[in-house]
Amino acid sequence: MMIETEVCVVGAGPGGVSAAMFLAKMGISSVLVDKDVFPRDKICGDGISGWVLNIMNKLDPELNKKLALEPIQLNSWGARFVAPNFNQLDVPFKNEDAIQDGLPAGFVSKRMDFDYFLFKEARNNPLIKVLEGVSITEFKKENGFSLLQDNSGKVKIKSKLVIFANGALSRYSKLSGIKMEKRHYVAGIRTYYEGVSGMHEKNYIELHFLKELLPGYLWIFPLPNGKANVGLGMRSDKISKHKINLKEKLKEAIENVPYLKERFKNARIIEEAKGFGLPLGSKKRSLSGDHYMLVGDAASLIDPFTGEGIGNAMASGMYAAEHAKKCIEANDFSAAFMKKYDEYTYNKIWKELRLSKFMQDLLNFPWLFSWVVNKASANKTLRETISCMLTDLDVRNNLKKPSFYFKLLFD
Repeated sequence: MMIETEVCVVGAGPGGVSAAMFLAKMGISSVLVDKDVFPRDKICGDGISGWVLNIMNKLDPELNKKLALEPIQLNSWGARFVAPNFNQLDVPFKNEDAIQDGLPAGFVSKRMDFDYFLFKEARNNPLIKVLEGVSITEFKKENGFSLLQDNSGKVKIKSKLVIFANGALSRYSKLSGIKMEKRHYVAGIRTYYEGVSGMHEKNYIELHFLKELLPGYLWIFPLPNGKANVGLGMRSDKISKHKINLKEKLKEAIENVPYLKERFKNARIIEEAKGFGLPLGSKKRSLSGDHYMLVGDAASLIDPFTGEGIGNAMASGMYAAEHAKKCIEANDFSAAFMKKYDEYTYNKIWKELRLSKFMQDLLNFPWLFSWVVNKASANKTLRETISCMLTDLDVRNNLKKPSFYFKLLFD
């Protein structure tokens, strides 16, 4: 069958759904196509940040309230950072918009459940035609249109514009010259446990910066029904250099790091480790071309410090939808006109990505990270400052100033 549409969105994860739903909000119809049938698993840490909630609020203020009532999620109110010297720092999330609405500052939910939650919202929108189980294997331009086709040749889509949001392994990232670069890429593994003890009463997510993992970390994220997402991520160049096996590293940490060994002594693994890749936004790349744009992981927009990708995926989906509207109004889908999407997206998020890269580099000095955590543990003002750093770029930018550490040194 031949389907004609103004915009085709390839990939129905958070970035693709965001793009399709923001298009619909502007009255623009689209086709949303995904190779999988939902619900489907997505290997991830499962944290839903305040940045994600802010994007969802722009899409529809009722979405966050609806998610808060779902049994698929836990309310999360902060993050616990464990330094290389094993000292810990609990930092509450600051999200004034959420607090005003009586909502938590963040959620934790399995991606299988969260993505399906968003997917159903898109499927119920009359301006979005959803195609599941359709793998797009051909993309070409002809007579001013984009032509896409599935691997069977039975589904053909004709559109003015394509938004590729089909993840880190998207073959269409190569259209913009994006390739896997180990220094700008993280390899991770994720497992699920039940019975992990010592969770924070307010469901803080945990980032454990063990010295042998830097600049990566081990994470423990609480989930509903006493379960937990447990995983480990390291930069790929470090893995290659030291010939690291991530599954063995995770097992060693749980069995040999004293405080982790105690917390996992009665825990039971309920799903074996699965690997995944995270293309980091630690360098600028081309995000578009003739008749197409890239969003989310397909555009390599993952935060270099935290590894969080859902927020930037949904934000770039929103920016792509806004630019798609401009393209349709101007009837211009050229690569030159698309560059405005690149410029706008990086204007919005590059400052944060660059600062996160600086924070990642800071982890090359584990003694400094441990020192800051020690200071913050004993200083309420500093704890509040670090809390603000999670959401306020201007405050976080202090990390790049020598005066910040000078003040710490002299309390």
